[in-house]
Amino acid sequence: MFDVIAMGELLVDFTSGALSPQGNPVYEANPGGAPCNVLAMLGKLGRRTVFMGKVGDDMFGRWLRDTAAEAGIDLSCLVMDPSAHTTLAFVRTFSNGDRDFSFYRDPGADMLLTADEVSESAVKNSRIFHFGTLSMTHAGVREATKKAVAAAKDAGVTVSFDPNLRPPLWQSPDEAREQIAWGLSQCDILKIADNELEFMTGEKDLDRGADILRERYPGIRLINVTAGPDGSRSYCGDRRVCVPGFRLGGTIETTGAGDTFCACVLDFVLENGTDGLEEADLEKMLRFANAAAYLVTTKKGALRSMPEKADVERILKSQGMIC
Repeated sequence: MFDVIAMGELLVDFTSGALSPQGNPVYEANPGGAPCNVLAMLGKLGRRTVFMGKVGDDMFGRWLRDTAAEAGIDLSCLVMDPSAHTTLAFVRTFSNGDRDFSFYRDPGADMLLTADEVSESAVKNSRIFHFGTLSMTHAGVREATKKAVAAAKDAGVTVSFDPNLRPPLWQSPDEAREQIAWGLSQCDILKIADNELEFMTGEKDLDRGADILRERYPGIRLINVTAGPDGSRSYCGDRRVCVPGFRLGGTIETTGAGDTFCACVLDFVLENGTDGLEEADLEKMLRFANAAAYLVTTKKGALRSMPEKADVERILKSQGMIC
C-alpha cells in the first residue's frame, strides 16, 4: 500500500536568472509539477508515494522520469508518450519572489492522459489520493481525473485537492470556477491559496471566504488556506487557527512553497487523521508546514529543493517552537 498517490502534471520549470554576457536572459531547467512536488516532500518525510501522469518520451520526459525516481517516487503509473512533447513552463520571478508563468502545453503530454491509462488498483491501494486542476483543463484528462477520484471514493481513500489555479491554461474564468467547484465537492482535505479563495468566493477576508466554502461543501473535513509570507490558516470542525509565516530572509522564489506546505499537511493527516483535532494539533501542523514552505523558497525550483525533516525542525527550534 502507498501512503499517497498523486495525479497530474510532471513538467520542466524554466526559471529566470541572471543575464548572459550578451545580455540574454538565462533560464535554469528545474523539474517540477505540483503533484510531483508534493510527493517529493512526502518522500523527505519518509512516506511511500506513487505518481500517475504522462510525459513525452523525449529528452525532457526521460530526464523528469529519472529525476522523480531519484526522489523516491514510484513511477509504475507514469506513461511515456512517444507522440507528445513534455510540457514546459517558463517562470519569470519578481523581486518579492512571486512568479509569472508562460506554458508550452497546447498540447502537452500531461493533458493527454486518458481514462484507460488510469490505474484504479494503484488508487485503491493508497491511503490518500491527491490532485489539482491542471489535470482538469481539457476533456480527455478531465475524464481520467474523474475516473481516478471515483475509484478513490469507492475504496474509501481520503481525497486531497489543491486548485493550483493557472488562469492562462483555461478557456475562461468561468470554466476554471466550474472545475474547481467540482474538485471542492469531491475532496476531504483542501489546500487553497488566498487568491484562489477570493477567486471562488469573492471574499478577501480569509475567515469569511473559508466559511462560504464550508457552507457550500460540507464534505470537506479540513481546509487550509495559505497566504504566502503572512502564514496560513486551518479550519476543522468548529476550530480555526492562524499561524504566521516565517520572515527570516533569503527568499529567492516561491515556486513549490504551496506544494511543500500541502505535503506536510498530508503527512500530518497520515499520522493523526482529521477527527478530533484540537487547536494545538492544528497549530503544530501549520508551524511545521510554514517552516518547510519557507525553506523551499530559499532555493530555486521545487522537486529537487525540498528540505530535509531535520532542517525544518532546526528552523522551528531556532524560533523557540516545539517540533
